[in-house]
Amino acid sequence: MAAGTPTDPAASLRDRVVVITGGGRGLGLAMARALARAGCRVAISGARDGADLAAAAAELGGIAGAGRVLARRADVASWEDCQALAGAVLERFGRIDALVNNAGRGMLEISPRFNTEPALFWTADPQGVRNIVDANVLGPFLMARACTPHMVAQGFGRIVNISTSLPTMVRKGYSPYGPSKAALEAMTAVWARDLDGTGVTVNALLPGGATDTRLLPGSGPGRRGADGQLLAPELMAAPIVWLVSDASAASNGARYIARDWDPALPADQAAARARGPAHAVPAIL
Repeated sequence: MAAGTPTDPAASLRDRVVVITGGGRGLGLAMARALARAGCRVAISGARDGADLAAAAAELGGIAGAGRVLARRADVASWEDCQALAGAVLERFGRIDALVNNAGRGMLEISPRFNTEPALFWTADPQGVRNIVDANVLGPFLMARACTPHMVAQGFGRIVNISTSLPTMVRKGYSPYGPSKAALEAMTAVWARDLDGTGVTVNALLPGGATDTRLLPGSGPGRRGADGQLLAPELMAAPIVWLVSDASAASNGARYIARDWDPALPADQAAARARGPAHAVPAIL
């Protein structure tokens, strides 16, 4: 683990090894770029081999330098693929310092017009529902299951689960995507408790509105999410750098809204401003 101080995020990121699922495009690629620029060694995955993953690997290699990027096909809904991805990262880089659970599936699995016409749950294709739940709920668990033991053993690690806004979780016509992210946030809270005292933390990060990715249908200047927004994926860059760095050591089980991150502020102040209100967690007797 590279050394650093809580007030100097960049210093702690040099040579840190970060796994980013779904890193070939969209939010994942934006975060991978930011981490590569900060000095991290980056491993990205995609559910399919293809032009996106290859192009992302080439771009990130140009940022990070030779031998500092690994790209691999891995379906996060497959335990075998998750194990193989973690194994490949350990073989290439010798450690895993952070996992960004970004890969997921959206409402296009259910309807091509979900952002303009509510996709009512009783009309949904059961296989589409399974695809979303497998990718958005099972996938983050399987990747965390494959990576966390190595982080716990070394006494350091960061897990960042990419979530969605609270209105989206309960928006009409957004089942099962919204509920799948609610489940991910519940898992984040549980994992944070499980990991307390290990040196490994887990937090949730979300854009704060619909973003310009392939999870949304359509194209052109009128393209918007159901919330009327279309945020740039790059707004995830500064928050993910802070969350992976030593500066976030005291944060465990929190959620951060990238839209509320003010780049004009020092990173710790920007993080405090972007931190969402804590969930009320009942005591278990």
